[in-house]
Amino acid sequence: MAKDTALLVIDVQAGMFGGPDPVHRGKELLETLKALIARARVAGVPVVYVQHSGRKGGFLEEGTPGWQTHPDVEPEPGDLVIHKKTPCSFHETDLREKLDALGIKRLVICGIQSEVCVDTTCRSAFNLGYESVLVEDGHTTFDTPDLPAAAISAHENRVLGSYFARRKKAGEVVFQ
Repeated sequence: MAKDTALLVIDVQAGMFGGPDPVHRGKELLETLKALIARARVAGVPVVYVQHSGRKGGFLEEGTPGWQTHPDVEPEPGDLVIHKKTPCSFHETDLREKLDALGIKRLVICGIQSEVCVDTTCRSAFNLGYESVLVEDGHTTFDTPDLPAAAISAHENRVLGSYFARRKKAGEVVFQ
C-alpha cells in the first residue's frame, strides 16, 4: 500500500469491553489491532480513530470512562480522532475533509461493531470513491438473540468483501 493509505480504527472504546455482555473476541481483537497499528506507525501511515458518542446514560456516553478509546490502542499525538453520533464515520463529521487534506485514497478498516459502524463506514467509503481493505479478523460485534457474534462478523466479511472492500487478514496487510 502506498502513502495515500490510512488505517481507520472504528469505535474501539472501553465501554465495548466491559459489563455483563462484552464484545466477542475482545482480547484477541485488541492484540490484532495493537499489532496492526504498530505496523502502520512504523510505515508512516496515518492512524485515524473514530469515536462514537452514544446516548445519555448509555455505555458510550460522551465524556464517560466507557466512551474513551480502549487504553490498549489509544491514539498518540498527531493521530486524527473523529467524533461521530451515527453509525457512519463520514456522516456529519469532517472525516472526508481530513482524509482529503492528507491525500488519502485507500482505507484499511477495522473496529467495532461489524454489522453497524464497520458495515456502514465500508459502504460509505465505497460510495465516496475510496479503495478499502476490510481487516477480516480486525472487527467484531456482540452476540444477539438472533445470531452469535461470530456468524455476524463472518457474514459481514462475505458481504463487504464481495462488493465494497477487499478482504485481508491483519497479518496480510502490508503498509509500505
